[in-house]
Amino acid sequence: MKISVYILTAILLLLINCNLLAQRQEEIPPKNTIAIPKLSINVDMADGKDDLVLTLQILVVMTILTLAPSILVMMTSFTRIIVVFHFLRQALGTQTQPPNQLLTSLALFLTFFVMQPVLNEANQKGLQPYLREEINQEQAVNNMIQPFREFMLKHTREEDLGLFIKLSGGDKPNTIDDVSIWAIIPAYSLSELRIAFQIGFLIFIPFLVLDMIIASTLMSLGMFLLPPQLISLPVKVLIFVLVDGWYLVVDSLMKSIIK
Repeated sequence: MKISVYILTAILLLLINCNLLAQRQEEIPPKNTIAIPKLSINVDMADGKDDLVLTLQILVVMTILTLAPSILVMMTSFTRIIVVFHFLRQALGTQTQPPNQLLTSLALFLTFFVMQPVLNEANQKGLQPYLREEINQEQAVNNMIQPFREFMLKHTREEDLGLFIKLSGGDKPNTIDDVSIWAIIPAYSLSELRIAFQIGFLIFIPFLVLDMIIASTLMSLGMFLLPPQLISLPVKVLIFVLVDGWYLVVDSLMKSIIK
């Protein structure tokens, strides 16, 4: 018990000495120091309607930036490209090669390549006129969404779109312009997943046939203890390189999107 009291007393004395030493160092200004600017964010009550609107706009922008990855995945061709790439890796049987980061980066740049006309149209008709104060904020948002809306409708099946229109419980739209963007986005995602799985199935077929041929050959030679994957993996990689597989896959993907 006495030892514990001594230890606590020593710790308190050490803390007091450190505090006094820090105060003395604050009193003595250091020499040859570089002043670093300090950034601070204050939260205060809004003085009027303009301050409240500005605050709400900042919150909306921050929310959009937070949801930017989801917007990229749901409203562009990124879903189709990344799913096909993962199917291709599974068909090759390389497990972790190419790595996920490389596949995601390649899918991202291919998405920007495909969506470049849509992004340019949204920038020219929505963002730039708003920055020049030619249109208001609501018109700018509508003009920026319209190119994405047309792109998604171009690649959305009628069955998928009808499903979400029915699930919404509202009145049946008279024209395609009356369909809500909140029904188009999930319908477009379902259509993209369907096409990606179809392409993945077509990619799997030649590799599956090759695995069956190698497995049958090993069994006919009596090599029951030799795993077929040990032989089929380098053969599949060699054939994939000889036929320029990456070129064929990317070319097929781009042609399926850019029509």
